Amino acid sequence: MHDILELIWITLLPFLELRASIPYGILVKNMGTLTVFLVCVITNILLAPVLYVFLDKFVHLFFYFKPIEKMYNRYVEKTQKKIQKYVDKYGTVGVAIFIGIPLPGSGVYSGAIGSYVLGLGFKKFILAAIAGVLIAGTIVTIVTLIGGNGLAIFIKPV
Repeated sequence: MHDILELIWITLLPFLELRASIPYGILVKNMGTLTVFLVCVITNILLAPVLYVFLDKFVHLFFYFKPIEKMYNRYVEKTQKKIQKYVDKYGTVGVAIFIGIPLPGSGVYSGAIGSYVLGLGFKKFILAAIAGVLIAGTIVTIVTLIGGNGLAIFIKPV
């Protein structure tokens, strides 16, 4: 149970999410792949509505503290620049792709902020988050299982 709680904790951390928790569970904790995948994906999906509601209902309360407001505005502007092109071109699918590409700066946190400030709407964001998390979870799991030797199938030995 302790290992599962560790996976949940890592998945909930901004900038890490399941991009870190899946490899950690499989490679470090030697847990079963299906268990790791399900725990991390479900945790990441459940995080999505919590983040969106938090942004919608509570974040403005922190703006009484100017340093927090400045930090938030800076992060929002950066996220808007990253996600705007996807939303403009592809809508909900674009947000799903943004969340699903397991690169630094993408994920449910950035997707929630970007969707909120661009007015995507709660239901569309949740659909995008579910699809994106499933994409990211699948990619990260495959890459983790294949490992560094996985690229060898594309490289001809000399």
